[in-house]
This record gives sequence, C-alpha cells and structure tokens, in this order.
Amino acid sequence: MMMKKRNSLSFLPLVLLAGCAVGPDYKRPELPVAQHYTEAQLQESVAPGELPARWWELFHSPALDELVRAGLANSPDVAAAQAALRMAVENRHAQQGAYAPNVGVSYAGSRQKVAGSLASPLNSGSELFNLHTAQLTVSYAPDLFGLNRRQVESLQAQAESQRWTLEASYLSLSSNLVVAAINEASLRAQIEATQSLVSSQAEVLQRYRQLEKLGQNSALDIAQQEAQLAALEAALPPLEKQLALQRDQIKALSGRLPDTSSAEFRLDELTLPEPLPLTLPSSLVEHRPDILAAEAQLRSASAAIGVTTASRLPQINLGVNTWGSSASALSQLFNAGSGFWTLAGSVSQTVFDGGTLKHREAAAQAAYEQAAAQYRSTVINAYQNVADALQAIAADEKALAASQRAQDAAERTLAIARRQLALGDVSALALLAAEQAVQQARVAAVQARANRLSDAAALFQALGGGWWNRANRASADNSTETQP
Repeated sequence: MMMKKRNSLSFLPLVLLAGCAVGPDYKRPELPVAQHYTEAQLQESVAPGELPARWWELFHSPALDELVRAGLANSPDVAAAQAALRMAVENRHAQQGAYAPNVGVSYAGSRQKVAGSLASPLNSGSELFNLHTAQLTVSYAPDLFGLNRRQVESLQAQAESQRWTLEASYLSLSSNLVVAAINEASLRAQIEATQSLVSSQAEVLQRYRQLEKLGQNSALDIAQQEAQLAALEAALPPLEKQLALQRDQIKALSGRLPDTSSAEFRLDELTLPEPLPLTLPSSLVEHRPDILAAEAQLRSASAAIGVTTASRLPQINLGVNTWGSSASALSQLFNAGSGFWTLAGSVSQTVFDGGTLKHREAAAQAAYEQAAAQYRSTVINAYQNVADALQAIAADEKALAASQRAQDAAERTLAIARRQLALGDVSALALLAAEQAVQQARVAAVQARANRLSDAAALFQALGGGWWNRANRASADNSTETQP
C-alpha cells in the first residue's frame, strides 16, 4: 500500500508540469471604444434598440422573408463555410487526442528456416519453424511544456474564427439578397413610371395629330412630341435589361438556376420601422462577426508563439511494450515462458540547428503583431461602416423628402400646362418640358426611396445583423450549422 502511494507521488511533478504551458496567455489588446458612431449625433432616423436575428423581417415583406430563408438553405457558399467549420472542429479534436496515451496491438506470423551452420533458436534444434508474436504497445508523450496545449489552443481559435466566418457568410448573403430585392423593386418601379409616361406621351401625340388636322398644331410640334416619345421608349430597354440581370443575380445568390421562377418585388411592399434600431457603439466589438473572427485569429497567433517556444525545449517520449508473447505454435502463444516486456523512454534536445527554431519563434511573434494590427484595422473599419451607413441614411431622408416635393411640384406644373395648352395659353414646348420634369421627378423619387431601403440594410449589416438575439444560436464549442 505504501509502495503504491510513493509511485503516485512520484508522478505528481509530471502532472503539475503537464498543466504548464510556455508562451504568452492570450489577453485581448486594449482598443479605443467610440462613444458615438459619428462626429455629429444623428438621431432623426435611428434610436437605441436591438436588432432581431432575422433583421430582414423589419422590411415587412413575406416574399423577402421567403427569399432569404431559401437562400440561406440553398447557397453553396454557405455550405462551403459550414464544411470549413466542421473541418476546423475535427482538426481541433484530432489534436486533443495527443493528450491521451497511444495504445496499439499487433500480431506477426512467419515461417523461417535457419542455416544448418547456425544454432536453431528453438529448444528442439529444428532448422525449419514457425514464429508467432503478439504484443500490446503503449506510448505516451507528456506535455511538459505545453506544446500540445498551445497547439490545441491555436486550433480552437481557428475553429472559432471559422465559426464567425460562417456567421459572416450568413450576414453577407442575407444582406446581398435584401439589397438585390430592393434593386429589383426599384427597377420595376422605374420601368412602370417610364411606361406610364410613354402612355401619356402617346396620348399627347395622338391629340397633337388631331389638332394638326384642325390647323391648331404645326408639324414642328408633332415632330418634337414624336422625339420626346421615342426618347422615353428608348429608356425602357436598358431598364428592362437591368431588371432581368438583377433577377438572375437573385436566383444565383439563392442557389438556383436562371430558368427557375421567383417572386417579384415591388417598392410599395417594402417598409421600415421609424426610427431604425441602433445598437450601442460599445457593443459593436462583441457583435460584428468579422471583428470576432479577427480576434480569434489573434488568439491563434498568440498560441503559436507558445508552440514555437515549447519546440525549443526538451521533448520527452515514453514508449512501453507492456506485454507480449512469442511462440513457434499458435496454440502455445500465451503459455508460460513465452511472454516478454520492454520499457523504454527518450529525451531529445536540439543543440544546434543554425538558428531555425529561434527564427521560427521570432516569426511567430511577428505574425502575432500582424494579427493584432489587422484586428485593430477591422475594428476601425467596422465603426466606419456604421458611420457611413448612418450618414447615408440621414442624407437619404433629406433626398427622399426633397424628391417627393419635386415630384408634387412637377405634377402640379404638368397639370397646369395641360390646361393652359388646351386654352392655347402655352406652347407645346412648355408641355414637353413639364412632362420631362415629371418623368425625372418620379424616377428620382423611386431611386431615393430605394436608396433609403438599401442603406438601412447596409446599417443592419454593419451592426452585425442581430445574430446574438437568435434563440438557438450555436455556442463557440459547437459545430452545429443552425441558420438564422
């Protein structure tokens, strides 16, 4: 009993050493935290609030909800990111296996003939014999200086980075689909506005021709109206082309072929809450997937320093053939006297390598500094993305209001011009100018509304997309592929 206790105590230093790991323990670097996203407070269109995990539902469009859901389910890019996450997780699990001993069993059988001039290895003196050998092998490399621990830490951080890369792919795809749907709706609205003006101009042209027969209009008036109508008709094919290409892009983003059918999006079916939700600047570092992925890469680089440091220290390996048996007959393999055992171990230390290990450690340190700089750059870019989106939304509000006023004024002017033309108070040129102003105002209003919707989607993406409010979101140690 006392002997067992002494043996247990003799292994205590090894156990304690196995818990140590050379190299730096990761600590998040100090980063400046912005109090506000922009230099001037922009509070007219936004207010503090939480983004839902399915932030695209804020546009109140069932067709858009279905599009994003199908896109996340069918996108090959998302599938590739999911596979990359599984690979990273399995690599981490594989490295964790080095913590445990390696146990193997083997059997070898042979038939041999010994030269007559040599002594037979058998008691019978036979020159021709069979040999059967079975053995159990156990080997173990204690992690005295934390080499394996740092490798696992690095792989864990890489898996974490891949997890946030997957989250970023969800966010990027959903944002691209939302913006593509808004662009489709905008193009369709521009086409409808242009078609309406074409119909109106065609009616005016018909009226001009009737008036010409009565001697009230000249050939010049008709030619100018024909030119105006032709210009409007010429504007339709480019818009229709853009609409067709936009629909093809939506199908490709959602993992479908161009010949499949899809829902049509209209601008009046897309609405947003007032004001838009805006998370606090202090939470941006915890919410943006690209920031979290960059920090995970920094953690991996920190662990890599420990790996290179431990590589310069002695490496210990214990190899144990705990039990084996060898016999000339298979039935005698485990008989008394056939057993054998071995106990072996090794310690190795690099004495001279031309500075290879030293420079690898210096390279790992430089890689950490690079990752730290990239992490800081990612944080700064994230704040810039939010600030840009807020500035754009503030400008969109002004542009939308101005375009609506311009459209109202242009339509009033057109109505007045038509009445005055009927009374003979204005020329046809004045009517043409009023009609052209209406067309431009309608298209500008459509574009202003679409810009506001697109910039709102950019804001939601810049804020991180609300994944943290997902009820069933995966933990950092889970390889689940739960979608938003």
